[in-house]
Amino acid sequence: MSDVVLDAHLKSRSATAETAEAAGPAGVTAAKPGESVDATPADVRRRVRRLGPGKQIPLSRGIGPLLLLGLWSLGSVTGRVDPRILPAPWTVVSTAVQLWQSGTLGPDLAVSLQRAAEGFAIGLTAGTALALFAGLSRVGAALIDGNVQVNRALPILGMIPLFILWLGIGETFKIVIIAIAVYIPIYINLSASLSGIDGRFVELAETLELSRWQFLRHVVFPGALPGYFTGLRLGVTGSWLALVVVEQINATSGLGYLMYQQATYGLINSVVVGLAIYGIWGFTSDLVVRLIERRVLSWRRTLAS
Repeated sequence: MSDVVLDAHLKSRSATAETAEAAGPAGVTAAKPGESVDATPADVRRRVRRLGPGKQIPLSRGIGPLLLLGLWSLGSVTGRVDPRILPAPWTVVSTAVQLWQSGTLGPDLAVSLQRAAEGFAIGLTAGTALALFAGLSRVGAALIDGNVQVNRALPILGMIPLFILWLGIGETFKIVIIAIAVYIPIYINLSASLSGIDGRFVELAETLELSRWQFLRHVVFPGALPGYFTGLRLGVTGSWLALVVVEQINATSGLGYLMYQQATYGLINSVVVGLAIYGIWGFTSDLVVRLIERRVLSWRRTLAS
């Protein structure tokens, strides 16, 4: 009887050892023929720590303005915001509709958009051309960069009286002021991007015996485009800021002129309408530039993408 019990005990220990050996160390199950073996146990694997900003939030650019609009509406409903200081959003909308139906708002909007477009086009062309000349040529940098830095240090508001004396109070001086506000950030960012291109890429292009056009296409343009779009966004914003200023100086039309006239009579609703339109223009134009940048620079892998 004892021999039978001893034999059964030995068989049990042998089966346990075979099972543990088949399972492998730390509970790793042996793979069947044709299956891959995962050398790292599931309970030992370390989870990778995510350091990026996370997944993109749909329509994230509009969350902040919508939240601000909601707080503004809540303050107006509860009476926390004095309508004599800041009218309610629906009051602003109704005032805008009245100005549009009366034929006052439409022509002024068209004039302002034309001024901003002309000044932006001139500033974009000048800033891009000067930055390319200064960034790709030592002679260009010596002739242009110092002058642009001096112009950058001069306040635009301080230059307005001088340009009025030079160009008069017509449309020319307004467009020139807008162009100056646009070309400076475009020049600064594009020239910085050009000078920041890695010299090893230039050496590689020379080793491959690329032509001048191939060098510009494959090395210069891809390396400078991120900074160029940054300058473009700043230039668009600068055009709207300069537009607000010049339309309140000896102007007879435009959105800024309308705001100034309405403020003279204490019509704060109309003033807020003008500010809201400027804000919508700025937000929309920046969004358009961002979309173009995302499409053109789709090859880049960045935190934003």
